[in-house]
Amino acid sequence: MPSSFQTFFRRSTALLALLTLGACAQLPQNVDRPVSTAIAAPATGTALADLVQQRRQAEKARYESGFLLLGGPQAAYGSRLALIEGAQKTLDLQYYTIHADASTGRLVRGLRAAAERGVRVRVLLDDFHTTGRDALVLGLAFIPNIQMRLFNPLAGSRDSTFSRLLNSIDDASRIQQRMHNKLFLADNVLGVTGGRNLGDAYFGNATNGNFVDVDVLAAGPIVQDLSRSFDSYWNNERAYPVQSLVTREELQAMRDRAKRADQELAEESTRQKEGAGAPTAEQRARAWDEKPLDLRTATFVWAPAVMLADKPGKIPADSDPGNKKAPGLVVSRPDDKAGASRGAASLEAASDLAASGDTVVEGLLQLIGQARTDLTIISPYFVPGKDMLQAFSTARARNVRIRVLTNSLASNDAPVAHVGYARHREALLKMGIELYELRSEQASFGNVFGSSGGSSAPGESRAMLHSKVLVMDGRLLVVGSMNLDLRSQLQNTEIALLIRSNELSRAATEQIERGMSERSWHVELVDGSLVWRAPQGSGLKDATTEPDAGAMLRLMLKLFGPLAPDQLL
Repeated sequence: MPSSFQTFFRRSTALLALLTLGACAQLPQNVDRPVSTAIAAPATGTALADLVQQRRQAEKARYESGFLLLGGPQAAYGSRLALIEGAQKTLDLQYYTIHADASTGRLVRGLRAAAERGVRVRVLLDDFHTTGRDALVLGLAFIPNIQMRLFNPLAGSRDSTFSRLLNSIDDASRIQQRMHNKLFLADNVLGVTGGRNLGDAYFGNATNGNFVDVDVLAAGPIVQDLSRSFDSYWNNERAYPVQSLVTREELQAMRDRAKRADQELAEESTRQKEGAGAPTAEQRARAWDEKPLDLRTATFVWAPAVMLADKPGKIPADSDPGNKKAPGLVVSRPDDKAGASRGAASLEAASDLAASGDTVVEGLLQLIGQARTDLTIISPYFVPGKDMLQAFSTARARNVRIRVLTNSLASNDAPVAHVGYARHREALLKMGIELYELRSEQASFGNVFGSSGGSSAPGESRAMLHSKVLVMDGRLLVVGSMNLDLRSQLQNTEIALLIRSNELSRAATEQIERGMSERSWHVELVDGSLVWRAPQGSGLKDATTEPDAGAMLRLMLKLFGPLAPDQLL
């Protein structure tokens, strides 16, 4: 066995070599990016387009666009399978991260089958997490009829995120700026957007923890707006074809390493399984059955809607003089072909107000400041900056009721982000804002729009809030990729749908209220001290410290939290 000194020397030498080699890595120059766009005139000519038209006519809908909230893992997963299997011309996917795991494997097989039958597939992925095993998803780029590009790539080895961060240490702002949009579009007539990335934890199939999330399935002309946003990113100079960054030989080497790691993991699992009594993945109750959603029976709500989308220039390109951001907000117009209506008119006024902001989050802050009666918000990472606090203050001055559901320290998958929320918690409560924090340890969580999935064994799966939803005045529903934090406001690109629907707003509010009362801690300020009121019917006692979180974690955040600026959390 090597001595401690030998081990230290070997690791130090390896790190020095990594730094030396990594510093030499650069992004390729003069990259060929053939321009492509969504198909034109998608209203007819495909099975999905005909289905949407038939559903709208059968329901005698006034509005051209329809919407279906997707809360539970089965609906979320099934909707994507349905789009893959139903597409005849195009599939366009835009995501912050795609994990190489079981649930994504099924989707990838579907994409390959679609490509084989002649569907053009385009996949646009942020490049931050394409390391280690997750780099295997880059194999999509080498499949005929599938194109794949990486947005804002980092140079260097894909063996680990750490090595790539070291290589890019001289451009820290670039590391911070990520494409956070989520889109899954089929034939430019049906599409999914919202909070979910692609991976087991987003579809209730992870063993250690699952995200509570929500998407919306959109149908009709609003999808063309989403496609135009996709095209603007796809054809941007920040989007690099995978082949310009990774060779077939490098991809094969990654596959070989992943295979060896899987074999070692399987051997270790076999050694530990006997006597441990822990359920295997196969023994766990599945949250979804890998069956596509039946679009013929799906109940759409037809309503006017607009899209808010950050322009890709929010993340500056290398060719920009001074490498400066060029923020801008794309706001589509409401659909009201049947003639002027109160709903469409009020949505147009809201979209005009949102358009006065430079980004998606700033547009939403304009709306928040003009709320009349109530705001119900879900934001997993909730770090209110100066602009946000001002918008809340303006609304509260008119006696608007504001309720916010966010992660507790225990349910937050990024505990450091909790610091930026915790430091403002008392001020928010004094302002009159009602705060709720998700209870983490609930294996059969039934989330605010469905089920978080996972096993029913007590304590086996951790629930982590990931939904991004806002309901305003009981009539405007916002579902998107953005958090109400400075990272979404200043760094990441985001996208959201604003839907003017009393029906959808009411349904969403009822589900959120149930989640707040039955599955969340209600934070109050009592005699100058914080108190966490236990969820109704939980049998738990109220708490005076961050509930469910270990003392060491609380101490670490207390010590180092004041050193972390809000804009980096």
